Amino acid sequence: MEELQTQKNTALEAIEAAGSLDAVEALRVDALGKQGWISQLLKTLGKMTPEERQEKAPAIQQARAEVADAIAARKDALENAELDRRLATETLDLSLPAPDEARGTVHPVSQVMDELAEIFADLGFAVKTGPEVEDDWHNFTALNMDEHHPARAMHDTFYFPDRDKEDRAMLLRTHTSPVQIRTMVNEGAPVRIIAPGRVYRSDSDATHTPMFHQVEGLVIDRDIHLGHLKWTLETFLKAFFERDDIVLRLRPSYFPFTEPSVEVDVGFEIVKGRRVLGGSGDAPGHAWMELLGSGMVNRRVIEFAGLDPDEWQGFAFGVGVDRLAMLKYGMDDLRAFFDGDIRWLQHYGFSPYDQPTLSAGVGAPA
Repeated sequence: MEELQTQKNTALEAIEAAGSLDAVEALRVDALGKQGWISQLLKTLGKMTPEERQEKAPAIQQARAEVADAIAARKDALENAELDRRLATETLDLSLPAPDEARGTVHPVSQVMDELAEIFADLGFAVKTGPEVEDDWHNFTALNMDEHHPARAMHDTFYFPDRDKEDRAMLLRTHTSPVQIRTMVNEGAPVRIIAPGRVYRSDSDATHTPMFHQVEGLVIDRDIHLGHLKWTLETFLKAFFERDDIVLRLRPSYFPFTEPSVEVDVGFEIVKGRRVLGGSGDAPGHAWMELLGSGMVNRRVIEFAGLDPDEWQGFAFGVGVDRLAMLKYGMDDLRAFFDGDIRWLQHYGFSPYDQPTLSAGVGAPA
């Protein structure tokens, strides 16, 4: 037992003198590890007689407890000393800016949607939305497209196998025009709305995608004529592109839901390889570009909506939101809008603080 006492005292002195946590850990392993001297003594208890265990076990257990307590105390003392040293020497310069955190951006399509809403709200238009899964009556029939119209073909339109309660075919809407029908049916006249949203067509290349964004406008009132349509489009495009020299050319066209129908061309020039809208397309160095379709609402469409076409007239127009964004902000491939490439979004995206306003300019810098 004297030998045990000597070993214990030697271990306690070594622990007290240890100058680092590594040294304390080495002493713990030497005494209390699997092959440590105290652990070996504890193993010998199993080979002793009951009388010998009763005599020697308390001393061994006492030695084990004292060494373990000494190790814990020395470890705490060294850790506290290290903490005091760091508190005394380390500093934090609060004058330095905080590190930049990753920030998201507003997608150009969302930005342009907000710009359109801001411009047309100033012109007295309300924003209306509708379901993206439509029935063929709202999407085609009510818009004067009979059952043999080419737009109803399977290779142009995404149909669902199910039909609605009225046995009408269901599909992903091909335009936002059904919102116009629903608004006239539900609210009557007069009407002054825009209908932005996602639409779907079976088409895909550098300038077309199966899903894209569209905004359509509708005005229904008394004594409406093409002059109102042209003024509205000129005012809208000048505000959107933030140029006063936007020049329009209206060409006769055909759409089943408008009569007469007109394609709207805009004058532009090429500047550093990019189309820049402005000026007459007949001016030197300029040309005309088709931008949107429009016309006076067909009498049959007004009748389908439950209104009297002899009392109510109106105009409608439609344009791709993605195309507007490409022209205004210089993108050249529609497919990049939907790739989700963070580099593209960081380059073309907008800060959430750049809210478009007519007073500050709807074209907030990216």
